[in-house]
Amino acid sequence: MQPVRSSGRWKMFGVLAVCAAPLVASYFTYYVLKPAARNNYGALIDPRSYPIPRLASTTLDGRPEGLGAYRGKWIMLKVGGGACPDACRKQLFTMRQERLMQGKEMDRIERVWLITDNEPIDTMLIREYDGMHMLHADAQAVARWLPADSGTTAGDHIYLIDPLGNLMMRFPAEPDTRKMYKDIAKLLKASAIG
Repeated sequence: MQPVRSSGRWKMFGVLAVCAAPLVASYFTYYVLKPAARNNYGALIDPRSYPIPRLASTTLDGRPEGLGAYRGKWIMLKVGGGACPDACRKQLFTMRQERLMQGKEMDRIERVWLITDNEPIDTMLIREYDGMHMLHADAQAVARWLPADSGTTAGDHIYLIDPLGNLMMRFPAEPDTRKMYKDIAKLLKASAIG
């Protein structure tokens, strides 16, 4: 009689082990074996930590206009002074090219440059980047809002804001244009809005 009862217990433990194995394996892989590879090139930003503040921004001719004016579109955002040295010009060029590379989807993207000082903008630069929204904004408000990699400033990065107005991605300084293109293309494909 004793060997039959022992055999039944082992069968019951075996069934429980088989049922619990997927749950144990999922916890183990989630909490212990964290994946090292990422699918995105740009750094994801938690929008709850960086809500878009009221920047009291204005157009070059002094009309009030904020980032909310472009709600419903993806926004590639760059910040910096109006003198726009070579690194700034390279960012503006990258933003223009990234938008053009999206082909038929490019109309879903707006380019915005938040100018954080009162330096005059070169007229040729304005003409060269026609279609880019250039807004004056308070340098301190922008610096408090935008997160940057250690050792860099917000002016070293290009940011991405989703159509709902959430800051959601930061690209590295001097980004790889192919990798940046892939990130933006994936977002546009996956997004039903904007």
